[in-house]
Amino acid sequence: MSLKENIDLQRLPHHVAIIMDGNGRWAQAHGQDRSQGHQEGVAAVRRTLKGATAIGLEYVTVYTFSNENWNRPEEEVIALMELLVTAIRRETAELMEKNVRLLAIGNLERLPRKAYDCLQDCIRQTAGNTGTSLVLALSYSSRWELARAARLMAEDALRGKLAPADITERRLCDYLTTSGIPDPDLLVRTGGEKRISNFLLWQLSYTELYFTETFWPDFGEEKLYEAILHYQQRERRFGKTSEQITHKNQ
Repeated sequence: MSLKENIDLQRLPHHVAIIMDGNGRWAQAHGQDRSQGHQEGVAAVRRTLKGATAIGLEYVTVYTFSNENWNRPEEEVIALMELLVTAIRRETAELMEKNVRLLAIGNLERLPRKAYDCLQDCIRQTAGNTGTSLVLALSYSSRWELARAARLMAEDALRGKLAPADITERRLCDYLTTSGIPDPDLLVRTGGEKRISNFLLWQLSYTELYFTETFWPDFGEEKLYEAILHYQQRERRFGKTSEQITHKNQ
């Protein structure tokens, strides 16, 4: 029986963020090169999204390519960008069929033109879909995002559009690339590492963290459901006491 049957659909996380780690180590363990690991990683995204849509998750964000990843060997970066284009072109029809909306966050202007245009085309095609939103974090890092937000606020202040007294936590969120997207309720990191790796540092302030030894290419529906079941066992207090949470829910 699928773990799906044990999930309380009334207590789903609204937003699940995923650090997809372990493609290279999976490939090494299987005697293959890193490119094969990345290709298998695309298949894992497809399976995970299938699981997400089956239970009605609202948002799934996947850490697809970080700002730091630009420092990898040039041939690997080129291969990853080509894989991105191939995957988007291949999956667009299924995104439409599954009513999935594609979004992207990060320094997208740094992408190669072909990858950027392909991404924007898919975003336009799926813009009217009302099911799960799949958010690709591309050329993304949280420190870059926060520095960018500070710069944009400073520019608005110089134009007289923003006063220092106007700068609140909520107002700062309007300058982040995730503006309009709810903060993650659950972060999943595969591959056995237990760190955040410059991913959504502001947005993860009250997120439940789940780490698994599973390499990303071996992830899929059941592993997603396992993480959600673990999430549903936790008590989310947001600085309050257990008694306050219990009283509120009665």
